[in-house]
Amino acid sequence: MTPDNRTLLPMLGHTRGKRSPVTCALKCDNACSKAVCNTSANEYFRDIVSAQMTRRSALGLGAAGALSAAVVAFGGVDTAMAGPVPTGHPARHGRLEFDPIKPVDAAIDVFDVPEGFEWTPIIRWGDPLFRHTPDFDFDDQSPRAQAQQFGYNNDYTDILRSKNGKKAVLVCNHEYVNPGIMFPAAPGTTAEERRRRNIFRQAVGLSVVELERQKKGTPWEYIRGGRRNRRITLDTEFELTGPVAGSELVKTRRDQRGRFVEGTLGNCSGGTTPWGTVLSGEENFNGFFRTQGTSPEDRRYGLENKATSMGWEQEDARFDARAERFANEPNRFGYIVEIDPENPDSTPRKHTSMGRFKHEGANVIVADNGHVVAYMGDDERFDYLYKFVSKRKYRKNNRRHNMTLLTEGDLYVARFTGTSDDEIDGSGDVPSDGGFDGTGRWLPLVKDGTSHVPGMSVEQVLVHTRLAADQVGPTKMDRCEDVEPSLKSGKIYVACTNNSQRGTSGQAAADEVNPRSENRDGHIVEITEHRGGHSGDRFTWDLLMLCGDPAQGDATYFSGFPAEKVSPISCPDNVAFDTRGNLWISTDGAPSGIGYNDGLFKVTVEGSDRGKVEQFLSVPRDGETCGPVIHDEESMVFVAVQHPGEDGSFTDLRSRFPDYVPAEARPGPGEVRAPRPSVVQVYRP
Repeated sequence: MTPDNRTLLPMLGHTRGKRSPVTCALKCDNACSKAVCNTSANEYFRDIVSAQMTRRSALGLGAAGALSAAVVAFGGVDTAMAGPVPTGHPARHGRLEFDPIKPVDAAIDVFDVPEGFEWTPIIRWGDPLFRHTPDFDFDDQSPRAQAQQFGYNNDYTDILRSKNGKKAVLVCNHEYVNPGIMFPAAPGTTAEERRRRNIFRQAVGLSVVELERQKKGTPWEYIRGGRRNRRITLDTEFELTGPVAGSELVKTRRDQRGRFVEGTLGNCSGGTTPWGTVLSGEENFNGFFRTQGTSPEDRRYGLENKATSMGWEQEDARFDARAERFANEPNRFGYIVEIDPENPDSTPRKHTSMGRFKHEGANVIVADNGHVVAYMGDDERFDYLYKFVSKRKYRKNNRRHNMTLLTEGDLYVARFTGTSDDEIDGSGDVPSDGGFDGTGRWLPLVKDGTSHVPGMSVEQVLVHTRLAADQVGPTKMDRCEDVEPSLKSGKIYVACTNNSQRGTSGQAAADEVNPRSENRDGHIVEITEHRGGHSGDRFTWDLLMLCGDPAQGDATYFSGFPAEKVSPISCPDNVAFDTRGNLWISTDGAPSGIGYNDGLFKVTVEGSDRGKVEQFLSVPRDGETCGPVIHDEESMVFVAVQHPGEDGSFTDLRSRFPDYVPAEARPGPGEVRAPRPSVVQVYRP
């Protein structure tokens, strides 16, 4: 596909703000132009309220139990800390002071940061990872070279630091590619088309890259030829774990045992575990497969009988699942992937116990009873919020044991009830009790090794998780993307990005946890676990914010903080925390009515400034802010910039990011020919 081929862009004219229809086509297979996948008639929110609760009683159920937390020590050692701290970061009390920036018009190609800060890329698409990897060359790229270079469209990112702070490992996802902007126009020969498709196949997956610097607080440089450097692509072997491994549902002609899968796809957000591994969510995998498209399973996952935009079914028969020998191949994608960045020779794993759906990511916390709990969102309109509770308990300083924790456990899906549901009319107006809040239950899908879904085996529940969840009556949500627990407060924050079909004809009506019809700007749900703590089945919830731009007349809510004093924010996507427990939100779709570039925002969640939103940075034209990492004790912030200049072409550039920085500030060689997705560091010099 090229951006100039308008016939292949069904979202053209239907996006708002800075969202590109090219992104819709390449990233999620135009999901918003198609019928809603979830046509189940499960009970809706307002049908399941059994009793009204006052706001006071809802908040009086008690705080979550004490947390057991751990941080990652570089080198693969689990080190317990005194008190909860953000997973993967030191237990220091830092504070990142800045003056919020103003929104940047979507027509402007700039990476903007607050006064007193500077930015540089750490690594860009195409930068060589190994000593003998060729330098990136737009005119002479090959599949072999791309398999040894940093991948395209980086998303989830983490930086795992050594104890002395001078060494680190960067781990990053690569979600999808944009053929129309990556290279000059192809001559049109069959051989060249095949070569390019194979380059694109090598540009997805994950990268592991070693970093170094002179001292703490100074910018990082990546190490070409670092011992831990690794590329994980569609050719990398993955092991299936959990009940589905060896099942008839995942066997193919190429893998008759049903235990090993070639590659990973659609890797979006993720998470870092307390034992030092990195999780990655396989999200929009459906757009890479051609199937019969007629079964309930195909329809529920958006699998269709049509040529894919990437055309990989022309190079590899397993992507054409119409053939009986590969009919199960799509069942081998849509899982949470775990990789060990410490060991470049290790086999990555796909954890079937955590269910199969469009995983945005997974974020882990160790509950007070020692079990590991992972929270996950299914990024589709009207789909659900999930959590996984490990069967076995976390063991301090026992990495080998802890790396088994996600292979077996219980899987739940969330049902929300509200305190003022009868007042919700889709306008976004705040209920008379002063806020949006209520209670909830975690409904078991698999518990103690047994299916809790009538008529479905454990294997069926974990492969066809959406269909299983439909039967137990969870709440249909507005695209749960990143879901992350705060290791300071124990509360869980759910980024609901948007859902323009909420409350429209034939679709689920607005409810208190999704209170706006045609919700284009998204919102943040805050959950407090109760009975049984994080591994229990009861919680209370409230909304931290309804996003939007108050200056444009949007119906917004910021937990009572004056709306005229916040930075406008829309379409929350990934979230992170600093050492003080402040929430940081990256966006994918700037304020919809006016068209600003996406950005990174700090949100205060406690005290008199609860709900205060401050914009820290803005990414370039057409770009998306991804994978925020906050090292506030060093006054450093990191983001992955995805699809800059997406709506242009190789001959009509809309962005020159990141190479409009001086040549001496670039991480590697290469002339400016097209925008290059990159991981960026922002620091105070």
